[in-house]
Amino acid sequence: MRYYPIFLDVKDTNCLVVGGGPVGLRKAMILEKCGARVKVISETFSQGAEGIKGTSIFLVEKKYEKKDIQGMFLVFAATNHSDLNQEIKKDAVDSHILCNVADAPDKSDFLLPSIVDRGDLVVAVSTSGASPAMAKKIRQDLEFFFDPAYAQLLGLMGNIRKKLLSAGHAPDEHKKAFSNLIERGILELIRTGDEITVNSILKEIFGNGYTYEEMVS
Repeated sequence: MRYYPIFLDVKDTNCLVVGGGPVGLRKAMILEKCGARVKVISETFSQGAEGIKGTSIFLVEKKYEKKDIQGMFLVFAATNHSDLNQEIKKDAVDSHILCNVADAPDKSDFLLPSIVDRGDLVVAVSTSGASPAMAKKIRQDLEFFFDPAYAQLLGLMGNIRKKLLSAGHAPDEHKKAFSNLIERGILELIRTGDEITVNSILKEIFGNGYTYEEMVS
């Protein structure tokens, strides 16, 4: 295993994307979704930039300069020019900032996996740069397996856990209850929309005040 897998908290960090094409804009939108403060620098922007409107992403139409990376947590070199991407990577190295190079994964400090996003469930797939096409195929297979019901279930369980903690319950006391919830087939009940049975199981395990409607809102 060449790469160390990690889920990184980028909330409220400054991240720079250099490149206004579809690749750069896609990276910017994922970063913004994760709570980062994102700046995209490019001399020109593709039509996809229209989708940036209404987000907090800051678009700057200009030529890249070394000073642009100062104060950044992560840098993404996503231009159509390999020489410029390598220049950005060198500047990032000089400033001790991790950099992803879109057209040169072997020269990147980190790779961006193919992602299955189901709310709190995030499954990341990487082939270590060997085959992005295979990573995409595996991700598509996983998207079929991990349907949207998983997001609803994890939202339910997360909110129940918060409520239990606020009531002073110790975290270790929750393990058996949540294992019981899963073993009772709660996922399939959510998938089929059987909220009556879900509420019955929640009341049995956690008591009054734990309804599906309340816990997923």
